Amino acid sequence: MDANMTKYSAFATQTGTQRYAQRFAHLAADHFRLRYGLHLSSVGIGTYRGAADATTSTGYVESIVAAVEAGCNVIDTAINYRHMRSERDVGRALARLFATNQAQRDELVVCTKGGFLPYDGAPPADRLAFIQERLEELNLAPLELVGGVHCMAPAYLSQQIDVSLANLGLQTIDVYYLHNPETQLQYVTPDEFRSRLRAAFERLEQEAADGRIRFYGIATWEGLRVGQQDRRYLPLYQLVEMARQVGGAKHRFRFLQFPYNLGMLEAVVDNNQPFAREMEGKQENLMLPLLAAARQYALVAVGSAGLMQTEVLDNVPDAVMEALGGWESDAQAALHFNRSTPGLTTSLVGMSNPAHVHENLAATQRAGIDAQTFWELLKE
Repeated sequence: MDANMTKYSAFATQTGTQRYAQRFAHLAADHFRLRYGLHLSSVGIGTYRGAADATTSTGYVESIVAAVEAGCNVIDTAINYRHMRSERDVGRALARLFATNQAQRDELVVCTKGGFLPYDGAPPADRLAFIQERLEELNLAPLELVGGVHCMAPAYLSQQIDVSLANLGLQTIDVYYLHNPETQLQYVTPDEFRSRLRAAFERLEQEAADGRIRFYGIATWEGLRVGQQDRRYLPLYQLVEMARQVGGAKHRFRFLQFPYNLGMLEAVVDNNQPFAREMEGKQENLMLPLLAAARQYALVAVGSAGLMQTEVLDNVPDAVMEALGGWESDAQAALHFNRSTPGLTTSLVGMSNPAHVHENLAATQRAGIDAQTFWELLKE
Protein backbone atom coordinates (compact mmCIF):
# COMPACT_ATOMS: atom_id res chain seq x y z
CA MET A 1 0.00 0.00 0.00
CA ASP A 2 1.20 3.52 -0.82
CA ALA A 3 2.59 5.43 2.19
CA ASN A 4 0.22 8.33 1.63
CA MET A 5 -2.73 5.95 1.56
CA THR A 6 -1.59 4.54 4.90
CA LYS A 7 -1.83 8.02 6.38
CA TYR A 8 -5.40 8.32 5.17
CA SER A 9 -6.56 4.84 6.18
CA ALA A 10 -5.14 4.77 9.72
CA PHE A 11 -6.56 6.32 12.88
CA ALA A 12 -5.10 8.08 15.90
CA THR A 13 -2.84 5.77 17.93
CA GLN A 14 -0.77 5.99 21.07
CA THR A 15 2.44 5.79 19.07
CA GLY A 16 1.30 8.45 16.63
CA THR A 17 -0.09 10.91 19.15
CA GLN A 18 2.97 10.45 21.36
CA ARG A 19 5.19 11.15 18.36
CA TYR A 20 3.17 14.30 17.72
CA ALA A 21 3.35 15.40 21.38
CA GLN A 22 7.11 14.94 21.43
CA ARG A 23 7.45 17.50 18.65
CA PHE A 24 5.93 20.07 21.01
CA ALA A 25 8.03 19.44 24.09
CA HIS A 26 8.51 23.22 24.36
CA LEU A 27 4.84 23.64 25.31
CA ALA A 28 3.53 23.15 28.84
CA ALA A 29 4.16 19.70 30.26
CA ASP A 30 0.43 19.27 30.95
CA HIS A 31 -0.67 20.24 27.44
CA PHE A 32 -1.09 16.67 26.23
CA ARG A 33 -3.27 14.32 28.30
CA LEU A 34 -3.18 10.54 27.87
CA ARG A 35 -6.67 9.05 27.57
CA TYR A 36 -7.39 5.53 26.28
CA GLY A 37 -4.01 5.36 24.63
CA LEU A 38 -4.28 8.76 22.93
CA HIS A 39 -2.31 11.91 23.76
CA LEU A 40 -4.94 14.65 23.40
CA SER A 41 -4.08 18.35 23.24
CA SER A 42 -5.62 20.45 26.02
CA VAL A 43 -6.95 22.92 23.43
CA GLY A 44 -8.77 21.66 20.35
CA ILE A 45 -10.06 23.45 17.28
CA GLY A 46 -13.80 23.66 16.62
CA THR A 47 -15.54 24.42 13.32
CA TYR A 48 -19.12 25.41 14.23
CA ARG A 49 -19.43 29.11 13.57
CA GLY A 50 -19.31 31.15 10.38
CA ALA A 51 -21.10 31.61 7.11
CA ALA A 52 -21.54 28.74 4.67
CA ASP A 53 -19.34 30.39 2.06
CA ALA A 54 -15.98 29.95 0.38
CA THR A 55 -14.27 32.72 2.33
CA THR A 56 -15.09 31.12 5.67
CA SER A 57 -14.04 27.72 4.33
CA THR A 58 -10.65 29.09 3.31
CA GLY A 59 -10.27 30.53 6.81
CA TYR A 60 -11.06 27.19 8.42
CA VAL A 61 -8.65 25.23 6.23
CA GLU A 62 -5.83 27.66 6.99
CA SER A 63 -6.70 27.68 10.70
CA ILE A 64 -6.80 23.89 11.02
CA VAL A 65 -3.40 23.64 9.34
CA ALA A 66 -2.04 26.39 11.61
CA ALA A 67 -3.48 24.70 14.71
CA VAL A 68 -1.92 21.33 13.89
CA GLU A 69 1.40 23.08 13.21
CA ALA A 70 1.16 24.79 16.63
CA GLY A 71 0.46 21.72 18.77
CA CYS A 72 -3.30 21.14 18.55
CA ASN A 73 -4.17 17.58 17.51
CA VAL A 74 -7.87 17.48 18.47
CA ILE A 75 -10.09 18.56 15.56
CA ASP A 76 -13.84 18.78 16.12
CA THR A 77 -16.64 19.17 13.60
CA ALA A 78 -20.15 17.87 12.77
CA ILE A 79 -21.91 16.83 9.60
CA ASN A 80 -24.47 19.64 9.91
CA TYR A 81 -22.00 22.44 10.67
CA ARG A 82 -22.28 25.04 7.93
CA HIS A 83 -24.31 22.58 5.82
CA MET A 84 -21.50 19.99 5.64
CA ARG A 85 -18.93 22.58 4.60
CA SER A 86 -17.07 22.32 7.91
CA GLU A 87 -16.51 18.57 7.57
CA ARG A 88 -15.28 19.09 4.02
CA ASP A 89 -12.98 21.89 5.19
CA VAL A 90 -11.49 19.53 7.77
CA GLY A 91 -11.01 16.99 4.97
CA ARG A 92 -9.23 19.55 2.80
CA ALA A 93 -6.97 20.59 5.67
CA LEU A 94 -6.10 16.98 6.50
CA ALA A 95 -5.30 16.19 2.88
CA ARG A 96 -2.95 19.16 2.78
CA LEU A 97 -1.27 18.24 6.07
CA PHE A 98 -0.74 14.65 4.97
CA ALA A 99 0.45 15.53 1.46
CA THR A 100 3.08 17.93 2.82
CA ASN A 101 4.13 15.59 5.67
CA GLN A 102 3.23 18.21 8.26
CA ALA A 103 1.29 15.53 10.11
CA GLN A 104 0.43 11.87 9.84
CA ARG A 105 -3.03 10.38 10.24
CA ASP A 106 -2.15 8.46 13.39
CA GLU A 107 -1.15 11.72 15.13
CA LEU A 108 -4.51 13.49 14.87
CA VAL A 109 -7.76 12.88 16.76
CA VAL A 110 -10.58 13.67 14.34
CA CYS A 111 -14.04 13.99 15.88
CA THR A 112 -17.42 14.54 14.27
CA LYS A 113 -21.11 14.26 15.15
CA GLY A 114 -24.34 12.94 13.72
CA GLY A 115 -28.00 13.28 14.53
CA PHE A 116 -29.22 16.46 12.90
CA LEU A 117 -30.45 16.29 9.32
CA PRO A 118 -27.77 18.13 7.31
CA TYR A 119 -28.23 20.21 4.20
CA ASP A 120 -25.70 19.91 1.40
CA GLY A 121 -23.81 23.17 1.00
CA ALA A 122 -26.85 25.42 1.44
CA PRO A 123 -30.47 25.22 2.68
CA PRO A 124 -32.86 23.70 0.12
CA ALA A 125 -35.39 25.88 -1.66
CA ASP A 126 -38.22 23.57 -0.49
CA ARG A 127 -37.42 22.27 2.99
CA LEU A 128 -40.50 20.02 3.27
CA ALA A 129 -39.74 18.38 -0.07
CA PHE A 130 -36.13 17.90 1.04
CA ILE A 131 -37.25 16.16 4.25
CA GLN A 132 -39.64 13.90 2.36
CA GLU A 133 -36.90 12.93 -0.08
CA ARG A 134 -34.54 12.07 2.76
CA LEU A 135 -37.18 9.95 4.50
CA GLU A 136 -37.74 7.96 1.33
CA GLU A 137 -34.05 7.73 0.46
CA LEU A 138 -33.15 6.44 3.92
CA ASN A 139 -36.31 4.35 4.36
CA LEU A 140 -37.14 6.14 7.61
CA ALA A 141 -40.53 6.31 9.26
CA PRO A 142 -41.65 9.94 9.69
CA LEU A 143 -41.71 9.56 13.51
CA GLU A 144 -38.03 8.63 13.51
CA LEU A 145 -37.15 12.15 12.34
CA VAL A 146 -38.35 14.30 15.23
CA GLY A 147 -39.22 17.91 14.57
CA GLY A 148 -38.07 17.44 11.01
CA VAL A 149 -34.49 17.96 12.23
CA HIS A 150 -33.14 15.10 14.36
CA CYS A 151 -32.80 11.35 13.97
CA MET A 152 -30.75 8.65 15.66
CA ALA A 153 -32.20 5.55 14.03
CA PRO A 154 -29.42 2.96 13.52
CA ALA A 155 -29.65 2.91 9.72
CA TYR A 156 -29.58 6.69 9.64
CA LEU A 157 -26.45 6.86 11.79
CA SER A 158 -24.66 4.38 9.54
CA GLN A 159 -25.59 6.41 6.48
CA GLN A 160 -24.39 9.60 8.16
CA ILE A 161 -21.08 7.93 9.01
CA ASP A 162 -20.77 7.04 5.32
CA VAL A 163 -21.19 10.69 4.38
CA SER A 164 -18.89 11.98 7.12
CA LEU A 165 -16.12 9.60 6.11
CA ALA A 166 -16.41 10.80 2.52
CA ASN A 167 -16.45 14.46 3.58
CA LEU A 168 -13.38 13.98 5.77
CA GLY A 169 -11.51 11.81 3.28
CA LEU A 170 -10.88 9.17 5.95
CA GLN A 171 -11.62 5.52 6.55
CA THR A 172 -11.95 5.81 10.33
CA ILE A 173 -13.36 8.52 12.59
CA ASP A 174 -11.60 8.65 15.96
CA VAL A 175 -14.56 9.92 17.99
CA TYR A 176 -18.16 9.91 16.78
CA TYR A 177 -20.67 11.82 18.90
CA LEU A 178 -24.42 11.53 18.99
CA HIS A 179 -25.28 15.18 18.53
CA ASN A 180 -27.65 16.70 21.11
CA PRO A 181 -29.64 13.49 21.70
CA GLU A 182 -31.76 15.40 24.23
CA THR A 183 -33.49 16.98 21.22
CA GLN A 184 -35.51 13.77 21.01
CA LEU A 185 -36.90 14.29 24.52
CA GLN A 186 -38.92 17.25 23.27
CA TYR A 187 -40.94 14.84 21.11
CA VAL A 188 -40.91 11.31 22.59
CA THR A 189 -41.48 9.75 26.00
CA PRO A 190 -38.49 8.95 28.25
CA ASP A 191 -39.07 5.23 27.70
CA GLU A 192 -39.10 5.65 23.92
CA PHE A 193 -36.01 7.85 24.14
CA ARG A 194 -34.09 5.20 26.08
CA SER A 195 -35.15 2.57 23.54
CA ARG A 196 -33.90 4.74 20.68
CA LEU A 197 -30.67 5.59 22.47
CA ARG A 198 -29.96 1.93 23.21
CA ALA A 199 -30.48 1.04 19.54
CA ALA A 200 -28.12 3.88 18.58
CA PHE A 201 -25.48 2.64 21.02
CA GLU A 202 -25.80 -0.89 19.64
CA ARG A 203 -25.21 0.39 16.12
CA LEU A 204 -22.24 2.52 17.17
CA GLU A 205 -20.68 -0.46 18.94
CA GLN A 206 -21.01 -2.33 15.65
CA GLU A 207 -19.52 0.59 13.72
CA ALA A 208 -16.56 0.49 16.12
CA ALA A 209 -16.21 -3.27 15.65
CA ASP A 210 -16.22 -2.70 11.88
CA GLY A 211 -13.42 -0.15 12.21
CA ARG A 212 -15.33 2.86 10.86
CA ILE A 213 -15.20 4.65 14.22
CA ARG A 214 -12.89 4.13 17.18
CA PHE A 215 -14.88 5.60 20.07
CA TYR A 216 -18.28 7.18 20.46
CA GLY A 217 -19.97 9.49 22.90
CA ILE A 218 -22.58 12.20 23.22
CA ALA A 219 -22.16 15.89 22.46
CA THR A 220 -24.82 17.94 24.21
CA TRP A 221 -25.73 21.55 24.74
CA GLU A 222 -28.33 21.23 27.51
CA GLY A 223 -28.68 17.56 28.44
CA LEU A 224 -25.73 17.25 30.81
CA ARG A 225 -25.99 20.77 32.28
CA VAL A 226 -29.66 21.04 33.27
CA GLY A 227 -31.25 19.79 36.49
CA GLN A 228 -33.06 16.50 36.98
CA GLN A 229 -36.50 18.11 36.67
CA ASP A 230 -35.77 19.40 33.18
CA ARG A 231 -37.24 17.26 30.40
CA ARG A 232 -33.94 17.43 28.51
CA TYR A 233 -31.90 16.04 31.41
CA LEU A 234 -29.54 13.12 30.69
CA PRO A 235 -28.47 11.00 33.69
CA LEU A 236 -24.92 9.90 33.10
CA TYR A 237 -25.21 6.67 35.04
CA GLN A 238 -27.97 5.46 32.71
CA LEU A 239 -25.84 6.17 29.64
CA VAL A 240 -22.88 4.27 31.07
CA GLU A 241 -25.05 1.33 32.11
CA MET A 242 -26.61 1.22 28.64
CA ALA A 243 -23.15 1.16 27.05
CA ARG A 244 -22.09 -1.68 29.35
CA GLN A 245 -25.21 -3.65 28.47
CA VAL A 246 -24.69 -3.40 24.71
CA GLY A 247 -20.88 -3.37 24.58
CA GLY A 248 -19.68 -5.11 27.71
CA ALA A 249 -16.79 -3.93 29.87
CA LYS A 250 -14.81 -2.92 26.77
CA HIS A 251 -17.59 -0.74 25.33
CA ARG A 252 -16.55 2.22 23.19
CA PHE A 253 -18.75 4.86 24.85
CA ARG A 254 -15.87 6.91 26.24
CA PHE A 255 -16.34 10.60 25.34
CA LEU A 256 -18.57 13.44 26.55
CA GLN A 257 -18.79 16.91 25.04
CA PHE A 258 -20.64 19.81 26.69
CA PRO A 259 -20.33 23.60 26.96
CA TYR A 260 -17.74 24.74 29.45
CA ASN A 261 -16.21 28.19 29.90
CA LEU A 262 -15.97 31.02 32.42
CA GLY A 263 -19.62 31.86 31.81
CA MET A 264 -20.95 28.28 31.79
CA LEU A 265 -19.55 26.51 34.84
CA GLU A 266 -22.34 24.02 35.53
CA ALA A 267 -20.00 21.04 35.00
CA VAL A 268 -18.02 21.95 38.13
CA VAL A 269 -20.56 23.72 40.35
CA ASP A 270 -23.93 21.96 39.88
CA ASN A 271 -24.45 18.65 41.68
CA ASN A 272 -26.81 17.22 39.08
CA GLN A 273 -25.47 13.70 38.46
CA PRO A 274 -26.34 10.76 40.76
CA PHE A 275 -23.51 8.41 41.62
CA ALA A 276 -23.69 5.32 43.84
CA ARG A 277 -20.62 3.85 45.52
CA GLU A 278 -19.90 1.11 48.03
CA MET A 279 -18.54 2.27 51.38
CA GLU A 280 -17.82 -0.31 54.10
CA GLY A 281 -20.33 -2.73 52.65
CA LYS A 282 -23.06 -0.15 52.26
CA GLN A 283 -24.22 1.77 49.20
CA GLU A 284 -23.76 5.51 49.41
CA ASN A 285 -25.82 7.63 47.01
CA LEU A 286 -24.16 10.91 46.04
CA MET A 287 -24.94 13.85 43.78
CA LEU A 288 -21.86 15.01 41.89
CA PRO A 289 -21.04 17.73 39.38
CA LEU A 290 -20.73 16.43 35.84
CA LEU A 291 -16.93 16.49 35.69
CA ALA A 292 -16.62 14.58 38.96
CA ALA A 293 -19.12 11.97 37.76
CA ALA A 294 -17.38 11.68 34.39
CA ARG A 295 -14.12 10.97 36.17
CA GLN A 296 -15.75 8.21 38.23
CA TYR A 297 -16.94 6.56 35.02
CA ALA A 298 -13.56 7.05 33.26
CA LEU A 299 -15.12 9.20 30.55
CA VAL A 300 -13.10 11.71 28.55
CA ALA A 301 -14.57 15.18 29.15
CA VAL A 302 -14.34 17.70 26.31
CA GLY A 303 -15.57 21.26 26.78
CA SER A 304 -17.16 23.04 23.83
CA ALA A 305 -17.66 26.81 23.38
CA GLY A 306 -14.39 27.47 25.18
CA LEU A 307 -14.77 31.23 24.75
CA MET A 308 -18.59 31.14 25.00
CA GLN A 309 -18.67 32.03 21.31
CA THR A 310 -16.54 35.15 22.07
CA GLU A 311 -18.82 36.37 24.89
CA VAL A 312 -16.12 35.97 27.54
CA LEU A 313 -13.81 38.28 25.63
CA ASP A 314 -13.35 41.67 27.33
CA ASN A 315 -15.31 40.26 30.31
CA VAL A 316 -12.66 38.43 32.31
CA PRO A 317 -12.50 40.21 35.71
CA ASP A 318 -9.16 41.75 36.63
CA ALA A 319 -8.98 39.61 39.78
CA VAL A 320 -9.40 36.45 37.72
CA MET A 321 -6.84 37.61 35.18
CA GLU A 322 -4.37 38.27 37.98
CA ALA A 323 -5.02 34.91 39.65
CA LEU A 324 -4.39 33.17 36.33
CA GLY A 325 -0.97 34.75 36.12
CA GLY A 326 -1.62 37.59 33.71
CA TRP A 327 -2.11 37.15 29.98
CA GLU A 328 -1.96 39.34 26.91
CA SER A 329 -5.60 38.71 26.05
CA ASP A 330 -8.86 37.60 27.66
CA ALA A 331 -8.97 34.68 25.24
CA GLN A 332 -5.66 33.33 26.52
CA ALA A 333 -6.72 33.76 30.16
CA ALA A 334 -10.07 32.08 29.55
CA LEU A 335 -8.51 29.10 27.81
CA HIS A 336 -5.85 28.83 30.52
CA PHE A 337 -8.69 28.64 33.06
CA ASN A 338 -10.46 25.97 31.03
CA ARG A 339 -7.41 23.78 30.58
CA SER A 340 -6.62 24.10 34.30
CA THR A 341 -10.01 22.65 35.25
CA PRO A 342 -9.60 19.32 37.08
CA GLY A 343 -11.11 16.54 35.01
CA LEU A 344 -11.45 18.45 31.73
CA THR A 345 -9.29 16.88 29.03
CA THR A 346 -9.70 19.27 26.10
CA SER A 347 -11.23 22.72 25.68
CA LEU A 348 -12.55 23.39 22.18
CA VAL A 349 -12.50 26.82 20.63
CA GLY A 350 -13.83 27.69 17.20
CA MET A 351 -11.11 29.27 15.04
CA SER A 352 -11.41 30.28 11.40
CA ASN A 353 -8.66 32.90 11.48
CA PRO A 354 -5.02 31.75 11.72
CA ALA A 355 -4.13 34.86 13.74
CA HIS A 356 -6.63 33.77 16.39
CA VAL A 357 -5.10 30.30 16.35
CA HIS A 358 -1.69 31.63 17.28
CA GLU A 359 -3.13 33.95 19.92
CA ASN A 360 -5.29 31.28 21.54
CA LEU A 361 -2.74 28.49 21.51
CA ALA A 362 -0.32 30.70 23.43
CA ALA A 363 -2.39 29.54 26.42
CA THR A 364 -0.68 26.15 26.09
CA GLN A 365 2.77 27.54 26.84
CA ARG A 366 2.30 27.56 30.61
CA ALA A 367 1.29 24.78 32.96
CA GLY A 368 -2.24 25.11 34.31
CA ILE A 369 -2.87 26.52 37.76
CA ASP A 370 -2.91 23.93 40.55
CA ALA A 371 -6.18 22.43 41.79
CA GLN A 372 -6.21 24.37 45.05
CA THR A 373 -5.80 27.69 43.25
CA PHE A 374 -8.51 26.66 40.78
CA TRP A 375 -11.07 25.94 43.49
CA GLU A 376 -10.19 29.11 45.37
CA LEU A 377 -10.60 31.11 42.17
CA LEU A 378 -13.96 29.47 41.53
CA LYS A 379 -15.25 30.84 44.83
CA GLU A 380 -14.59 34.44 43.78
